[in-house]
Amino acid sequence: MKKYLSQSLSCTIFILLITTLLSCEVFRTTPERNTSSRGSSSRGRTSATRRPPARKPVAKAPVRRPSSSKPAPARTATTYSRPGDANTENVPQVVQIARTYTGTPYRSGGNDKQGIDCSGLICQVYSEMGVKVPRISWQQSEFGQEVGSVEEIKPGDWLFFVPEAGKEGYVSHAGIVTDVRGRDEIIFIHASTSRGVREDNLFSTYFKGRFVKAMRPF
Repeated sequence: MKKYLSQSLSCTIFILLITTLLSCEVFRTTPERNTSSRGSSSRGRTSATRRPPARKPVAKAPVRRPSSSKPAPARTATTYSRPGDANTENVPQVVQIARTYTGTPYRSGGNDKQGIDCSGLICQVYSEMGVKVPRISWQQSEFGQEVGSVEEIKPGDWLFFVPEAGKEGYVSHAGIVTDVRGRDEIIFIHASTSRGVREDNLFSTYFKGRFVKAMRPF
């Protein structure tokens, strides 16, 4: 009996030994896994993807619009009625028309009886006579023939004034002579900024010092 157990034990040990040797041999012949290369390739696959650089905006060429087939209208010079186009016989009519504006309130740029300014009064009076004259006071001051002296002023002449008494300056006010009553009484009609259209004396304290010239349009 003992002999049988010892043989069985020997067989069991032998089998275990053979199995151990075979398993070790199998492990030796199995190729090792290259974890380093796999890890490196894995890192390469998981790395952040580079974004392409942003494109610079492309400047667009300006669009050329086709030129108009219609030519630009030519500018025509304003034609005024020159001195001599109307004679002194029209002066009473000038005075009569001008006086119809008496009491009209002052309005800068105005051209009618709702409101009018000094140069507008001159322009509108002659317009009603069918005569075209400049609209702006400084242009009116260069229209016609200059009167040589105060003593030569007649009805129908235009009078011009500067803003400050006794000082040179731009023409800021104008009026039309309506009556000459004497050496110290020359009456003219004008659009006053405070009292509207009215008649005053050239030799009054306010206007005498501001008077600069007289023009005869006809």
